[in-house]
Amino acid sequence: MTSLNEFAAYVHSQSAAAANGKKSNAISNGKKPKSSAINPASVDNASAHSIQSELDVLATLTLNDAPTPSETRIAYKECMLNLTEHKTELVSLIRHVVEDGRGEGILSLTHDPLDPNVKIELTPPEYDLALENINTVCILPELDCAVTELYSTEQQGDKSEKKHGFEVTKVGRVLIRERAVSVSQLLEIRVAVVGNVDAGKSTLLGVLTKGGLDDGRGKARVNLFRHKHEIETGRTSSVGMEIMGFDETGRTVGASGSTYKASWKEIVAGSRKVLTFIDLAGHEKYLKTTVFGLMGGSPDFVMLIVGANAGMIGMAKEHLGVALALNVPVFVCVTKVDMCPPNILQSTVNQISKILRSPGCRKMPVFINSNRDVAEAATNFVSQRICPVFQISSVTGQGLDHVRMFLNLLPFHGQFDETAPFEFEINDTFSVPFVGTVVSGVVSSGTVHAGDSVYIGPDSLGQFTGTAIRSIERKRQGVDTAHAGQSVSFAMKKIRRRDVRKGMVVLAQGAEPPRSVREFVAEVLILQHATTIKTRYQAMLHVGAVAQTCTIVELDRPYIRTGDRATVKFRFMLRPEYIKPGQKVLFREGRTRGLGVVKDVSYGT
Repeated sequence: MTSLNEFAAYVHSQSAAAANGKKSNAISNGKKPKSSAINPASVDNASAHSIQSELDVLATLTLNDAPTPSETRIAYKECMLNLTEHKTELVSLIRHVVEDGRGEGILSLTHDPLDPNVKIELTPPEYDLALENINTVCILPELDCAVTELYSTEQQGDKSEKKHGFEVTKVGRVLIRERAVSVSQLLEIRVAVVGNVDAGKSTLLGVLTKGGLDDGRGKARVNLFRHKHEIETGRTSSVGMEIMGFDETGRTVGASGSTYKASWKEIVAGSRKVLTFIDLAGHEKYLKTTVFGLMGGSPDFVMLIVGANAGMIGMAKEHLGVALALNVPVFVCVTKVDMCPPNILQSTVNQISKILRSPGCRKMPVFINSNRDVAEAATNFVSQRICPVFQISSVTGQGLDHVRMFLNLLPFHGQFDETAPFEFEINDTFSVPFVGTVVSGVVSSGTVHAGDSVYIGPDSLGQFTGTAIRSIERKRQGVDTAHAGQSVSFAMKKIRRRDVRKGMVVLAQGAEPPRSVREFVAEVLILQHATTIKTRYQAMLHVGAVAQTCTIVELDRPYIRTGDRATVKFRFMLRPEYIKPGQKVLFREGRTRGLGVVKDVSYGT
């Protein structure tokens, strides 16, 4: 796993360049990727340098930066304190913060939102006045936002602050969220839930989404299972979906803990932000399903569940490796702390810290113990270096409030282009009575309206079929438009369910029909393999929602081993698929793992 983090960053940069229509062969540090294994000596030097870099992250967390020149500091301070003269500037500033976060934003009263390095000193009376003025402007019609104070703390000023007369200062952050949001514009965050079998994934989701606490014997997880054998065994074997809604003030919607179960429609109607949990399997024999959920579900974040009594064992490390390979931010929940002896809990915490700090992960574990820790971690989470760690119990409720607050503050950071041509990946198919064939998935790019003509495919021959979208639903509510980054369902016209499958795509009809791919070239990194890989090697390959067996038909060298980077030409064994340059590739076969990025495609069947 030593070179995984570096190559994952390279794959992410290549995917971003392809999404922007650019051709880039440079790695994020400006060096051309090597075709051989990384030099161990250079890895040791890099890991030693990363240890020092990780210590610097704490400075980012606590934000103890030196004050910058007073001219800049006074400008932001005056906006908050002098509402009579700077009302327009304050409204414009808050609007910028809200629009940047797609309808919400976390505003620090002691750091300039346009330049976080600019520190503001506020006395307790000044802080209270600033908070009052922010509340005043947020209720104006041009903003119409709700303000929720996340935390506020009085502290003794440091030497530089005492020099300017600030003996006691007050710091804090507030959440600003729009009040009125339509269903089609509702902010959605997708969180994949992974971890080893029996770690408590489904139980935790049941407690978070339904309210109440578990009885210690799996009562909370029953409502999440989709199949009878899952209820009997207590183990998830399919990709489950649950939602959790938050209103404008950050309170959960529909999770009252009573016997009444709120429907998705009721939750969406009362929410201004919705989290979609992708409940994945923890057992090793369901690894294909878990990888499909991580690749095809396009999660914004990954919640890794670790049992305090067992530690990070089995598939937990495997799931963490996949999340790191996909460059998805990860946070950890240590469950079952109520039944775990203190010495075992400490051993588990030490193990998690060691793994996260390892050269392969290069994450900075931040243990959450207060609301301030939650707000600071959520604000700096998307830096990809911080990994919040929660210690919780689904039976006693310990730590669950911090998890709910953290989920409420998770920012949107998806990279979706609404101006590009419409593209939609099919993750599941249904046959609904009196409606017909329904497909669900994530809109990769563009915008589509009900009634638009589209292509769907490819079929077993690599052909696309022209059809139209009868209707669109989002979170089980009808909408007229679907935008990039949203999870939606389409009812298709004149299409039979047996003619559609997972991995197909729905594309906008253009001047030229889309083309399928039988062979493609990818640049890959072998994460783990016992011996050597040569031509005619076969493995299960995942590209987005596509999961199919592939064989290697060409290599840029005689063979490749663990740690090698190589340019490889793959060929689909069963049927052609629709893929594009820049997409991430993950292939596996037994314990073998490989990560890559599509570089070129060969059209035709």
